[in-house]
Amino acid sequence: MDGRQWSSTIAAAQAGDRRALDELVAGWLPLVYNIVGRALNGHADVDDVVQETMLRAVDNLGSLRDPDSFRSWLVAITMRQIRDRARRRTTDALRDETADGAADFAELAVLKLQLEGQRREVAEAARWLDDEDRQLLSLWWLEVAGELTRRELAAAVGISRQHAAVRVQRMKERLEASRGIVRALDGACPDLRETTARWDGDPDSVWRKRLARHIRGCAYCASSGEAVVVPAERLLVGIALVPLPVGFTLSLAFGGKTAVAATATAGASVSWSGKVLGALTKPAVALSAGATIIAGGAYVVTYPAKDPPPAVAAPTARPRPQAPTTSAPPSPSPSASPSASPSPTPTPSATRPEQETYGSVVDAVDTAPDPNARPAALPHRPEAGITSTGGAHATMNHRGDSVTLTGRGYVLVRWQISPQYRAGSLVMPSWTGLKGKLFHVASGGGRRMDDRVSSTDSSASGMGDSATGYAVPPAGTQQMWQNEYFYVDGSVTLTVNERGADYGLSVFPTTWDDVENDVTSGPPEGAKRYGLVRDTGKDDTPVPQYVTRDTPADPATVAQESRV
Repeated sequence: MDGRQWSSTIAAAQAGDRRALDELVAGWLPLVYNIVGRALNGHADVDDVVQETMLRAVDNLGSLRDPDSFRSWLVAITMRQIRDRARRRTTDALRDETADGAADFAELAVLKLQLEGQRREVAEAARWLDDEDRQLLSLWWLEVAGELTRRELAAAVGISRQHAAVRVQRMKERLEASRGIVRALDGACPDLRETTARWDGDPDSVWRKRLARHIRGCAYCASSGEAVVVPAERLLVGIALVPLPVGFTLSLAFGGKTAVAATATAGASVSWSGKVLGALTKPAVALSAGATIIAGGAYVVTYPAKDPPPAVAAPTARPRPQAPTTSAPPSPSPSASPSASPSPTPTPSATRPEQETYGSVVDAVDTAPDPNARPAALPHRPEAGITSTGGAHATMNHRGDSVTLTGRGYVLVRWQISPQYRAGSLVMPSWTGLKGKLFHVASGGGRRMDDRVSSTDSSASGMGDSATGYAVPPAGTQQMWQNEYFYVDGSVTLTVNERGADYGLSVFPTTWDDVENDVTSGPPEGAKRYGLVRDTGKDDTPVPQYVTRDTPADPATVAQESRV
């Protein structure tokens, strides 16, 4: 959008041509809306700031000496209004106001421009920037899209072009760090899940630094996402302006001025404002571009609704709660696994006769329940506590690593699959030397490991993706979830048998309360699905696969469908 192409329209508007004024406002409103929308990330104040910006532009158009500089002049007014608004309000107040607000500008950009892949990632990363960086991004985004020049960007910020180059470079570095956070949050790193356990979902600079620090020190997160990360400027080139929302209305009120007062202040000659205000005292006139000048001093631009707006997906950084399903529980459906994954197709679990006793039932392959299906009640077995040779948090990443669990209580085994290092056949861990009883009581963590983990790569699950390959359990093996819960009454040793695909296990003694809290946290809380309760409270509760009372020289030789 070049201001020079509008010279004749601007000159006509300055001379009091209502139709030219209408065309000017309607033509440049999208640019102002995009700058303000990105700078404020879609906050409820966007409309007010846009209104104030256009009012000031219309009211001061007569002072513009060079119509060719209209664009840089308008952008400078816009940025001044954004900064004035920032000075009037505190960050805490803004958060309180936006707690239940509408969709942010990143969502609108994704929806309206149909951004996918890394372009979508850049839009979502904008949420993590500070106010000053987001203001600069609102201009730089338009610069690389061809809507602004670097000279206009620098003038709008009020600095030299050299200083603008430094500021833009620093903002881009923080934007790239934020893109890494977006990718990591889409990934399957269990340590990151722990790190964000107390995060309220609001992106801010404190959490940006904290998560960036985790990513720098985490091989899993650092290697997640796209194999080749395209620079943001290459992704944004040629992207159009986000269109105005359906039903957006602009009302420019000129206060208590009258045509007589405006003319009087101008002396012998009638100023441009006076001419406009003189026109505003006439009856309302419908104009061709969908704008209306209303008697009494209001200029209204209305974009009528054509189609109902599509629903906006909830942002990656802040899931919105939704009411749980109250209808009859849906029938189980297969997990939304990527079609490219070579994981075996699950088969329904066999019916278990009531008379079967402990030691004759192992995990049977089942399908993933419907994501919104709440789990059955979790029986509360006696707890005296578990002693672990690995301590409160044992991490096992290599073949032969093991931990011995002793006592009576609950144990969490958390999976971390690392196909980016080595994909292929997955040799499952085994439970050996069992003395007493061991049950598989529940599955949780918010997802099965074959659920999708990326909004940008449909092939990516916790088992891998089409670029790196997949970790594949043996045929007929029960698909594991992120968190698997067991009940121990006695003593048993868990051993990692890694020799094909890379994987790691984290083992925590836990409690019934923690298990219950995990499996009942589902989609309304932001997880992909509710957990699954397997415990019947009796001795016919499933026994883990690959379990034996023996202690073989090679734990990897414990047979699937083993008996105890």
